[in-house]
Amino acid sequence: MQDLQRQIDELKATIAELKTAQAPATSPASPTRPTTAPETDQANAAPPPVAVPQTQPRPAPQLAATPTAGKQAWYDRITLRGYTQMRFNEIVSGDRTAPDGQSRLRSVHDGAIGDNSNFSLRRVRLVLQGDLTDRVSFYFQPDFAVNVSNQSGGERREGFAQLRDAYVDTFLDADRTVRLRFGQSKVPFGWENMQSSSNRLTLDRSDGINSAVPGERDLGIVAFYTPPQVQRIWDRLEDDGQKLFGNYGAFGVGVYNGQGISRAETNDGVMTVAMATWPFVLDGFGSAFAGQVLETGVAAIRNRVQPELRSGGVSDTAFADERFGVHAILYPQPIGFQAEWNWGRGPEYDATSQSITTKRLNGGYIQTMGRVKTSPLGPFIPYARWQYYRGGWKALANAPRLETDEFELGIEFQPTPPIELTIAYARMERREADERRTGRADGNLIRTQLQWNY
Repeated sequence: MQDLQRQIDELKATIAELKTAQAPATSPASPTRPTTAPETDQANAAPPPVAVPQTQPRPAPQLAATPTAGKQAWYDRITLRGYTQMRFNEIVSGDRTAPDGQSRLRSVHDGAIGDNSNFSLRRVRLVLQGDLTDRVSFYFQPDFAVNVSNQSGGERREGFAQLRDAYVDTFLDADRTVRLRFGQSKVPFGWENMQSSSNRLTLDRSDGINSAVPGERDLGIVAFYTPPQVQRIWDRLEDDGQKLFGNYGAFGVGVYNGQGISRAETNDGVMTVAMATWPFVLDGFGSAFAGQVLETGVAAIRNRVQPELRSGGVSDTAFADERFGVHAILYPQPIGFQAEWNWGRGPEYDATSQSITTKRLNGGYIQTMGRVKTSPLGPFIPYARWQYYRGGWKALANAPRLETDEFELGIEFQPTPPIELTIAYARMERREADERRTGRADGNLIRTQLQWNY
């Protein structure tokens, strides 16, 4: 802008000089020579403007050729987007309520599943992101649909804001294949954990995979590497409209606090995590597999966590929290399959000793889906999923045990690009996430979700 202002000032000065040079020839008060003056007098007269090219300003194209004029400012490379999810859950039959000490039909992923509940806002997200330089980018995402518990009389308050993501990426090469991420971000464990909730097909993540990192995020440093050949495959799938897990690298290694999202660190240890995923193009297996991509991978976590206590504060003991997981995804073209499973050990409340101990856990899901690109109702994707989990839920007070068996059948419509409507039926058998309640509740639910993207 300073260079541009200087050039404008120079241009104004040049115009003023030209006007001064033209004044003797054009002013009606000064010219006394007849129009038929001899050639020698005409030669001594003030020259017209075309006779003084040395005073002409620099051509306009040179303005665009200056280094600052063609360089985009950092604030012009920032984008703002977001999405909102509105839900309606209805327990058609089953254990909507239960006597004290017995489990009710509830889910750790959706607090609106319960007695006397109707509409709810599951997520209200805004994303601010952009490139500060060619090698540095940032990402900031709050959620405005968080509920706060422990209010007067146990009443829940909704619509609070919580920080979800706040990180900066530094790319170590011009091709952006290697990046370092600093801040609060997703922990690379579990394919569907990494996948955005705006892009996920099922309404909620599975208990077994999400129990590794409830909330999916933590504060730390992580390195991602994406080979160019992998990025080309992902770009092709994205152009085809497939639901990817986001560019979190084909390989990721990180260290985090280990206490979970928006929670203070309680010990000197760190959580270490590693994940690898690789897409395989199946065109070589014949025409039946033309365009098909199979993605497989593994992940591992090693951590020591101190759960919150129902009596207040956090446990003085740090419990082992270690897992190993696998995943596989055959992208729907038009039929696809998806599965994940993990095994390990973590903190869990033991009813016999009435204390938190380290116990074995395992769980995951198996899912199939189809994809119809065009129809009178727009693109739609039907799906079916079965999930299973046995283990503790470390994000809640006293790390209660979950016992989950659930079958979900649903379909997602996209009548217009900004709108997605999901209708699902779920058959649930769950142990409520409360160590003071025993047994398992079961029931049938109809669930709907309207999502609008902006």
